[in-house]
Amino acid sequence: MGFGSYDESEQKDQNVDTDDDEAVNVHEDHDTGEISFESDKDTDELVDQLQHMKDDDDDE
Repeated sequence: MGFGSYDESEQKDQNVDTDDDEAVNVHEDHDTGEISFESDKDTDELVDQLQHMKDDDDDE
């Protein structure tokens, strides 16, 4: 058999024993903290800047 070839008969009816107690839970240490920042710009300036950024992405 060449590289990448396999016998399909070997792929049938495979049973995998898994132990869910030792499985990794990706949400186990999920932090739902807060974030804050201070800026010299007012809301209108920030929204305008965001709109310019979106427009630049649309141009690409």
